[in-house]
Amino acid sequence: MAKRDKEGGILETVKTVVYALLIAGLFRTLFFQPFWIPSGSMKDTLLVGDFLFVNKMAYGYSQYSCPFSLCTFIDGRWLGSEPERGDVVVFRHPVTGSDFIKRLIGLPGDRIQVRDGVLYINGEEVPQEEAGTFVETFEKQGPVGNLPQCENAGVALGEDCLKSRYLETLPNGVTHSILNVRDSRLDNTPVYTVPEGHFFFMGDNRDNSTDSRVSQNAMGVGFVPFENLVGRADRVIFSSAGKSMLFFWTWRLDRFFEKIV
Repeated sequence: MAKRDKEGGILETVKTVVYALLIAGLFRTLFFQPFWIPSGSMKDTLLVGDFLFVNKMAYGYSQYSCPFSLCTFIDGRWLGSEPERGDVVVFRHPVTGSDFIKRLIGLPGDRIQVRDGVLYINGEEVPQEEAGTFVETFEKQGPVGNLPQCENAGVALGEDCLKSRYLETLPNGVTHSILNVRDSRLDNTPVYTVPEGHFFFMGDNRDNSTDSRVSQNAMGVGFVPFENLVGRADRVIFSSAGKSMLFFWTWRLDRFFEKIV
């Protein structure tokens, strides 16, 4: 009798775990996907070690909505809703298959160009205004331990790493911050005409972002098909500056539940 009760208890435990995994998988597939920020390409909007949930309902569903791209039965998008310029979006990289996060700059049919570090959309200059300096400590960041890039090159470990900060206002009125590190080859680009059914993305840390300005032949993002969009990033849930989220002394409490703009 005791043996039978023990076996029944084990079976109930297994069933509970299986149900929990199924519910978690369904939640991740249909509603929200967790995402850690591994690099500095979206500073200062998103910092290395920020943790967020990606809203999958924002743009509908494609094969990339399922873990490991298992939803191959979806042709194009189901319940698709067009993203808006200025959205911060997680998408599947068209070449590497990795999940990337960038800001949506160009819609289908747009002509995008950067001249002397200034963005132009359909021939019109996108206004920028100076917004002070972004300051962070020059030290290893996140689990990977990459060092930040600084406008004041040659800074020593533990000292202030500086970047010029600007506020950029897109044609639809979305205002967001961008950073400048140095003059780079991506500060002057040809005109990119966004094809139908595709989008153009850029990182807010403009000189430290491999984005749609870099062609897919060079392992860049290039133009991203609509079906590659996973979802919209709306809010930072948790943030840690250390190698592990367990290092509570590195938590950035001021970023918990911060709205992404």
